[in-house]
Amino acid sequence: MVFSLSSHNVIQYLQVAGLFSLEDGASFDSQLPDCKNRNFVVTQAGQKLLVKQERGLNNEIPHSLFNELLQHQLTQAFPVLRNITALSCTVVHFDEENSILVRNYLDDYQELGSFYWHKGIYPETIAATVGSNLAALHRSTYNRREYRNFMTTAPDGAIRYEFFNPAQGAGFVTPEMFGLMEQSALDFYVLNQRYEILESAIADLACEWSPCCLTHNDLKLENILVHARWDKLDNCLIRFIDWEAAAWGEPAFDLGTLIADYLRIWLSSIIVDETLELEESQQLALIELETLRPSILALTRAYIGAFPMIMEYRKNFITRVVQFAGLALMNSLEQDIKSQQSFNNTQLNILLTSKTLLTMPFESINTVFGVNESEILRPLQKLEKPSVTEREHENLLRIYYEKPRLRGC
Repeated sequence: MVFSLSSHNVIQYLQVAGLFSLEDGASFDSQLPDCKNRNFVVTQAGQKLLVKQERGLNNEIPHSLFNELLQHQLTQAFPVLRNITALSCTVVHFDEENSILVRNYLDDYQELGSFYWHKGIYPETIAATVGSNLAALHRSTYNRREYRNFMTTAPDGAIRYEFFNPAQGAGFVTPEMFGLMEQSALDFYVLNQRYEILESAIADLACEWSPCCLTHNDLKLENILVHARWDKLDNCLIRFIDWEAAAWGEPAFDLGTLIADYLRIWLSSIIVDETLELEESQQLALIELETLRPSILALTRAYIGAFPMIMEYRKNFITRVVQFAGLALMNSLEQDIKSQQSFNNTQLNILLTSKTLLTMPFESINTVFGVNESEILRPLQKLEKPSVTEREHENLLRIYYEKPRLRGC
């Protein structure tokens, strides 16, 4: 029989597992809200552990939990990944029989989305650090068979779909949905099915799907942690967490998903009024897009600066990032509608924005970044290959020193 965690036995479980000592004592701190899983935070002598238990079908290990363990094993197997600070692993225990995973709780860190909400500032330094770390992950694993083979590992008795294509649009209206959803929520699906150009754009995006590196696949602001003293440290410290959806995928998807979350901050602050034109409502947003653009641009430039070869691998990388941002907006919007059972004017504006990003990506570049594509790629200009004359000059041996110094001076 599978052991079931609760607030009454979680401390005892950790003590039996050898993670906490009986002498020092431990206290149950809180249970993190999660509708389908059991997540607990336990404290002892200043140390905090996050204890997670998930349920799979027929008592199998759920893929989501196994993926977190796999990411830990990946960093242990390939030392080069340990140099990427955002990947620093915190897993300390895994119980396969009971589907329990324990990792250090990063108490000195805060979710990036929460940081933005409470601070009301959007430092370019943080965004640039996120971009460079994400690029390091993609660059290190790009077209590397050993990493791809590692990611195909699946729990015993389970099947892993190696190349799941996330370029999927909103679902279709089924007869069962009419009895479960209000009419306003159903309008979202009706509008989606009405836009044939939108369906075509998503189909093209899926058709060109080219998995080539390890991707997080759920890189939202809430899955990025920033250190509380980020502005006091020599290097801004961040962490990528919740690797439940990690897989072999396409780098533009990760970057587009992250940019979509920045856009949601802006779009969610817009109060849409029927008496105002859409452009007027956007100008009255509580958080203007101009406030967020420097971070979006810093994120993307840092990514390209750390992984310049991506522009040679995928010539249309920027437009695909914009399209995936539109797709991520639509997918998150559908999740909100399913949970809230409503579809209001603000959400309609988000749908129209995602449609524009998906169907007119090149024209939307300036809207998202505030500059054109050539300005986004400006960091690449510093990395251009030197001419033949310059390379020959670099290979010449220097026969004198411009500032000679005597030994001992």
